[in-house]
Amino acid sequence: MTHAPADSPPKRGVGARLARREDDRYLRGRGRFIADIRLPGMLDMAFVRSPHAHARLLSVTKPEGAGEQVFTAADLTGVSGIRADSGLPGFRSSVQPILAVDKVRHVGEPLAVCLAETRAAAEDLAELVEAEFEELPAVHDMLRARDPQMPLLHEHWDENVFLETAVDTGFDQAAAKAAVTVKRSLRTARQCMAPIEGRGVVAVWDRNLEQLTVHSATQMPHIVRTGLAGCLGLDHGQVRVVAPDVGGGFGYKGILLAEEVCAGWLAMKLDRPVRWIEDRREHLTVGANCREHAYEITAYAAADGELLAIDCEAIVDSGAYSSYPFSACLEAAQVASILPGPYRMQGYRCRTWSVATNKPPILPFRGVARTGVCFALELILDAVARELKMAPEAIRRRNLVTPEEMPFSNITKKDFDSGDYPEALRRAVEAIDVAGFRERQQREQSGRKRLGLGLSIFCEQGAHGTSVYHGWGIPMVPGFEQATARLTPDGGLELRVGVQSHGQSLETTLAQIAYEETGIDPAKVKLVHGDTAYTPYSTGTWGSRCIVMAGGAVAAASATLAGRIKTIAGHLLQADPESVVLADGEARAGGSAVSIEEVARTWYLKPQLLPDDVDPRGLEATEGYKTVKDTGTFSYACHAVTVSVDLDLGHIELLDYVIVEDAGTMINPMVVDGQVLGGAAQGIGTALYEEMPFDSAGQPLASTLADYHLPVAADIPAIRILHMETPSPLSRFGQKGIGESGAIGPPAAIANAVNDALAPLGIEVTEVPLTPERVLRAIHAGDVKEAQA
Repeated sequence: MTHAPADSPPKRGVGARLARREDDRYLRGRGRFIADIRLPGMLDMAFVRSPHAHARLLSVTKPEGAGEQVFTAADLTGVSGIRADSGLPGFRSSVQPILAVDKVRHVGEPLAVCLAETRAAAEDLAELVEAEFEELPAVHDMLRARDPQMPLLHEHWDENVFLETAVDTGFDQAAAKAAVTVKRSLRTARQCMAPIEGRGVVAVWDRNLEQLTVHSATQMPHIVRTGLAGCLGLDHGQVRVVAPDVGGGFGYKGILLAEEVCAGWLAMKLDRPVRWIEDRREHLTVGANCREHAYEITAYAAADGELLAIDCEAIVDSGAYSSYPFSACLEAAQVASILPGPYRMQGYRCRTWSVATNKPPILPFRGVARTGVCFALELILDAVARELKMAPEAIRRRNLVTPEEMPFSNITKKDFDSGDYPEALRRAVEAIDVAGFRERQQREQSGRKRLGLGLSIFCEQGAHGTSVYHGWGIPMVPGFEQATARLTPDGGLELRVGVQSHGQSLETTLAQIAYEETGIDPAKVKLVHGDTAYTPYSTGTWGSRCIVMAGGAVAAASATLAGRIKTIAGHLLQADPESVVLADGEARAGGSAVSIEEVARTWYLKPQLLPDDVDPRGLEATEGYKTVKDTGTFSYACHAVTVSVDLDLGHIELLDYVIVEDAGTMINPMVVDGQVLGGAAQGIGTALYEEMPFDSAGQPLASTLADYHLPVAADIPAIRILHMETPSPLSRFGQKGIGESGAIGPPAAIANAVNDALAPLGIEVTEVPLTPERVLRAIHAGDVKEAQA
């Protein structure tokens, strides 16, 4: 570590551990969230929801005299349902009604909406609404959804499958060479995203402007605007979406909701503001779910551990409808393309099914399909290693792509931009002290608590561009990301971006990038985001794209602005603009300097002092940005964990946890730490605690946080993060997206550690979360098998 001289200014640009500017208002309780918005005459909404997972809706009867307070599908004139069709061949289309018509397809589907002065009064009114159903058998098990005897969710389909995909690259030839073949059936549980703030919407109609303003807790304001305009039959100019402070998103706040459409229609119909705030029971039972995957995966390897081929069949439970804008098939389509990860192999075959069930629609959660494929691939690698009596680190070292091969195109044509995966593995093995742990494991192998060590390695493709999302057939395809940089009359800097922050620290990191180009103190930079009226169009915040795409756009706009500042400053300093340097709030040339504030005053207030050749566009610039190649940046990490497994209680204790990650050039290392730690906590939840089970009638069985277990502080070990920085050749500063990384590796690493602990007993776990019940069931099954033998 090198230290700057005592008299040098603190680092404020790229690479500085700058304190988050957002935190002051949050810690003082001054954040403004959806539930904080109060408008005169505002009515609260409460929904009547289906108690059945699958039923014909025969009638909905309003309470007598409540015609102007209760609305059903029949009232929503001019409103279209939500449609999110994939462009991939064979996709089966569905339309999600705003309020149920004729049929309900999951528990909690809205039947009617009630309005009152308070939420409590609206809920009381909802209790008086009567609905009559003809219950139908529910499709609750994704593994049986395709069976011919299963009822169809959508009668115009021939089977309960949104989309089937298939990939086959040299599989038969490669598999034929194998000395060892290992097969496993693996499964990940359905989850809820559980942001600290749920969804919410406040809608108001402006008669003068003939414009609908929708305040929404969303991470994609412009996409929601597009969806709302389509469903309500309005021009884009008639819809404004404003996202205030957003208390976590994780993908859950990345879709258009039926509740948002309903609120918009009611605001126009009644000419009064309306509000809906999701409660926790609604979130858990009705909100979109994620992560429910099943894998039949087979690895083919040579005797020396070389991975020759992978064969996989994967099923993703996509729920009842295709969510806008990501569609029902994003997860499964990604499974097929990203399963091989950073490993070399000669052959690959994968088939996937996005199946429809009587559950809420699926959407991409932090890590999207990567958490599932990492779990499947890393567990099968450990199984091959045990078969060949190799160390887990050795089989990975044998098959990982090397830095000399970068840039690397893997078997599914994923273009890896940079990285040193073997070095990340080496550092993780060293930090977790594999040799010392193995000695301890041998000493303590006979007790009722068994020790295990697990590894997982993965890559995170982020900042995907046009070619990737067009190739996946998603209705929303990103293009150039734009940003506006404006110098204010007092020398401050205003940035306008179309992405939305819900924990990414954009008010801090984008200010650091602007400082790098303009020399303006980040404390004087204001970020305007989340309002479609003031920001350039953007697909929003998803896919670990903000620091690459919005960061690149801010850099481009700031650089253009900096050039104009230099022109005026050069005239004031009587110097060549090419010689002017912007730093620490000043424009400097030779031994002279003028403040950027004075440059701003000259443009705005003293135009008589401007040079004749000044750019008439002034001190405001909008620029668009794409990476050099739009296939995305590839951050990556190696997770290493040690555990203790109690054979009597099934309890798993995390003893030590190391993450070696590479985010390319870190704009703010402190923010990277926060993203990785927060993601790892969610990944530990996936591995050990979180599950949304359904019974055979399609009823959700975890409707409160007493049943849906989230990890708490005591469950998270003191995670050690080791940074590597391999700059991406594709992005402006070499940065890579890192927002999802921490959530991907824990399930695989922890499951591998548990299997390492149980290996002497001939026992494996194959499903997460690794609850005590599942661990004890596996131990019992092993005991029975041993007794039979």
